Amino acid sequence: MSKFKHLPRAAHGPIKCPYTGANLLGNSYYNKGSAFPAAERQKFGLHGLLPPNIQTLDEQVARAYEQYASRPGDLAKNTFMASMKAQNQVLFYRLLQTHLKEMFGVIYTPTEADAIQNYSRLFRKPEGCFLNINDSGRESIEASLENFAPRDGGEVDYIVVSDGEQILGIGDQGVGAILISVAKLVITTACAGIHPSRQLPVVLDCGTNNQDLLNDELYLGLRQPRATGKEYDDFVDRFVQAARKKFPNAYIHFEDFGLRNAKRLLDKYRGDIPCFNDDIQGTGCVTLAALMAGLHVSKVALKDVRVVCFGAGSAGTGIADQISDAIATESGRAKAEAMKQVWCIDKQGLLLKSQGDSLTETQRFFAKEDGEWPEGEDIDLFSVIKRVKPHVLIGTSTKPGAFTEEIIREMARHVEHPIVFPLSNPTRLHEARPQDLAEWTDGKALVATGSPFPPVEFNGVKKEIAECNNSTAFPGIGLGAVLSRTRRVSEKMIVAASKALAAKAPALEDPNKPLLPDVEDVRELSLNVAKAVIQTAVEEGLAQEEGIPEDEEDLEEWIRVQMWEAEYQELEKV
Repeated sequence: MSKFKHLPRAAHGPIKCPYTGANLLGNSYYNKGSAFPAAERQKFGLHGLLPPNIQTLDEQVARAYEQYASRPGDLAKNTFMASMKAQNQVLFYRLLQTHLKEMFGVIYTPTEADAIQNYSRLFRKPEGCFLNINDSGRESIEASLENFAPRDGGEVDYIVVSDGEQILGIGDQGVGAILISVAKLVITTACAGIHPSRQLPVVLDCGTNNQDLLNDELYLGLRQPRATGKEYDDFVDRFVQAARKKFPNAYIHFEDFGLRNAKRLLDKYRGDIPCFNDDIQGTGCVTLAALMAGLHVSKVALKDVRVVCFGAGSAGTGIADQISDAIATESGRAKAEAMKQVWCIDKQGLLLKSQGDSLTETQRFFAKEDGEWPEGEDIDLFSVIKRVKPHVLIGTSTKPGAFTEEIIREMARHVEHPIVFPLSNPTRLHEARPQDLAEWTDGKALVATGSPFPPVEFNGVKKEIAECNNSTAFPGIGLGAVLSRTRRVSEKMIVAASKALAAKAPALEDPNKPLLPDVEDVRELSLNVAKAVIQTAVEEGLAQEEGIPEDEEDLEEWIRVQMWEAEYQELEKV
């Protein structure tokens, strides 16, 4: 037994259960279905409610997988998994972890986008906390949050909240955003062991500007235009303050907020509370990790790198921000100096100060002085590539085929190993196909994508393609923040997480291997990322948890014992 078994998140001893009979079978947190042992069937009045054969969890997983595989399409599989989660939590997570790589695209992107678009039509049972702007007084929000206090008397560790304005490349989905909050928390549990009983998905229903939803008679959200300005800001702030009051140790993860709000809200709260935006920081972290691995292969120092980001929304500017932080940390220079090595391009071309009101607040941060660019010279992607001669080209534009042969060949003229990341997803929106990138660069391109792609082959050499999957980053960052009880999530923590992820890149051993580790290894990856985050929180004086081990091996054990496992525990009747 671990010397850390006494910790409150460590799975030890029986779980106190207040239910019996059919009520017990109807509660997914306690339900074991056909795996209830004879003694518990007797103790909890389950005789006659279950078939007599007592099965193991592994046998249940085998049957559930057969049922899953029989579903006709990915959306049907997604619905099956949602139903499974509502029936038996442990079985759901064990099934998912057993087939994680196969099921990932079903329980998350791209299939989750279809489920969100059809939320009101597929609705069966509510899950998560629904807060709406028409009923959003502080007391009302606090009362709503009160319904989600953990059953076992513990705390809420992890909150995911979305306002649904910019969901997974499909735009404004209103109240359907509850499903992205749910999906993100499923991933934190499957990938990093965040306790499912200590998490809370939230949607902030501010209305919607999606006319299809407003015209849909089955739509379950507010039928009104999306709120903006002070009304919107006050609603978000009431939620944050109520959540901090009710769950003072909770880590708040902002998800899929709109371009004009995502960075602004993160900047508003990040200095005072432990919060995180996956579209900005998570995407930046995993992309930076792939970039670090690519620079290792191409033998370019981070302090010397030149980067072009094509697409300056939340993801693109988040990546640019993260890379700038890393360059500044690595070189010991001010961030403003580091930012001179990053060029951002959006619909109007290269971001320039003179573009004024056409720039968002975040874009202004990355806009170049007009004097830095020759007067009269074009500011499109090809022209920027030609003048800047970047080592790295990153795409978050959702503009299919934007990385043309002409652009990539121009890039390859100036650097030996072009590092090219077409990250837009779903797959149909990618900026370039990895196979084309290999052919246009004579097999020299180092590639990572935003969606899964098969290996590419050039001149008889096969290369595996890394997927910049945020799920290798944000669960471990969240785990580290939760366990350390950090006061806030610092820039150094995110850079440390990127380094921990990059250190496990298969390409470090073999340049034909991926620039990032596979999602199948994500539990161990999350442990390493969490360790880096915790150590950085301690170094910066931000960790509030007492008794964090200094010894490396002890710290790993301390983290591991607090990661929830999908296993049945004995139930104690109360």
